[in-house]
Amino acid sequence: MKIGGIEIKAGEQKQIEIPVAKLYTDTEISIPVHITRARKAGPTVFISAAVHGDELNGIEIIRRVTRSPSFKLTKGCLIAVPMVNIYGVLNQSRYMPDRRDLNRCFPGSPKGSLAGRLAYTFLNQIVEHCDYGIDLHTGAIHRSNLPQIRANLEDPETKLLAEAFAVPVLINANLRDGSLREAAVNKGTKILLYEAGEALRFDELSIQTGVRGILKVLSHLGMIKKRRSKKKFEPYVAYSSAWLRASASGIVNEYTRLGDHVEAGDLLADINSPFGELINQVKAQRSGIVIGKQNIPLVQEGDAMYHLAHFGAEQEEVAENIGAMQESIKLIEPAANIAENSQG
Repeated sequence: MKIGGIEIKAGEQKQIEIPVAKLYTDTEISIPVHITRARKAGPTVFISAAVHGDELNGIEIIRRVTRSPSFKLTKGCLIAVPMVNIYGVLNQSRYMPDRRDLNRCFPGSPKGSLAGRLAYTFLNQIVEHCDYGIDLHTGAIHRSNLPQIRANLEDPETKLLAEAFAVPVLINANLRDGSLREAAVNKGTKILLYEAGEALRFDELSIQTGVRGILKVLSHLGMIKKRRSKKKFEPYVAYSSAWLRASASGIVNEYTRLGDHVEAGDLLADINSPFGELINQVKAQRSGIVIGKQNIPLVQEGDAMYHLAHFGAEQEEVAENIGAMQESIKLIEPAANIAENSQG
């Protein structure tokens, strides 16, 4: 295997940087890549984070996976890319310096825009080698997502991978033009998209769930030793979802949290004037599970406020599994995680 002109032999572990372009300050910008290759042949998997530069949870997820003293690859190869959109991370921005969304610029071009060149480099230097991929995302700024997997669940092998990740909510999501997921599928790479948490924030529930999910997928593929799970969360597939939007502008008092099961007609939030007068109420139009929500308590008319996924008759079971997942995560301070993962 050769990535960025550097050969990685069986049994080797390397950290490399793939040059992309120079800034107008003459500063070289490169993609950091951590590669672990077992002695025994097997699948090649990439995990990527910060395709949107303000989505930071994935950076910490990858750090914990690759730096864990107990992590040992028994076969195959893991390619970890903690910051794809390095420009966006530097600027704490979702977008590239050319104002493009990198996740709408694939497959890219070696002679295109800055975003197009980065997309082309990542696709041909990383994805080209891989049988499977896990792309890590969060909600946008001021919006949180419940831990969930989005994938083409009509493909049997992809569905098995999604189920192995073991989060309660699976979303059957169509491929979007110009996305990494679309480009990877066109290359023959099966890919999962993990959504959890909020932009520019570390969320411990989302991080620990992501780490567990990645390790379970690697275990499913036979790349690490089988992991015992104290609690199995039955995944449920949502084949439709929709955002509820604000019907008025004002200040929000909310009554609903991520993971809540709501019925048609349930009150989710009040929208009030600055003087405290009730202007309008946001109510569920259909039963569903809240898988995404706006966090800032200020809305303009038309703003997306609550993302509801629809599961049919088993929605109460989905909510119970979400509650069990949340209770199973032992929330610890990041400093404690650093100390734990640095031992040895």
